[in-house]
Amino acid sequence: MVIAETFTSIQGEGMLAGVPSFFIRTSGCNLRCAWCDTPYASWRPEGRRRAVADLVAEAASSGCRHVVVTGGEPLLQRELGVLTRDLAGAGHHITVETAGTLDPEFDCTLLSVSPKTANSDPEGRFLGRHRTIRADLRPLFNLLRRHRDHQLKFVVRDEDDLPEVLAMVERLSASPDRVLLMPEGRSVAEIAARERLVAGLCLRHGFRYSPRLQFDLFGGGRGV
Repeated sequence: MVIAETFTSIQGEGMLAGVPSFFIRTSGCNLRCAWCDTPYASWRPEGRRRAVADLVAEAASSGCRHVVVTGGEPLLQRELGVLTRDLAGAGHHITVETAGTLDPEFDCTLLSVSPKTANSDPEGRFLGRHRTIRADLRPLFNLLRRHRDHQLKFVVRDEDDLPEVLAMVERLSASPDRVLLMPEGRSVAEIAARERLVAGLCLRHGFRYSPRLQFDLFGGGRGV
């Protein structure tokens, strides 16, 4: 698999925020989100090929029961199914994080999907391709049918994002307690400026609020 980095940290987002976890970050992505906070796994992908067995051994040596496979877009990796199978065989709780634009077969304990809305659209030559990919919900429907234990995390910039989020939640027939809103930002200051607004939207619509602890605790960046 092409891996950008592996590290042990605190899960910063979603239902398992605060849980010590071993992270496997794959490199390469089929989207080009304007606010991407891991460009070294997307816009300018870095990394090297690593054997699945080595990754499973490193996860075991981390001492963490929870393993998070993230990216980039992990579902691009052909070996993902082998990795999750072997991690499960070693007794790990596995979260796979994805944008939900692909639907290969794999196993996980928690499917964490971050569907992209218009606030992710980049300027320039990637715009048309990005919009086409993110707007196709067929892979996401397939993923949600196969993975009953899932969460949907939406990045929110301002109140204007909510109509699109609500429309997508309705199309997916998603339970509100599996929908999380989190403030957009690539720095502590940007996130702090939006967190109260996003929390208010959660209260209004019955969604969960997701912190972004990797910024609060470590300031963002690599290896957190």
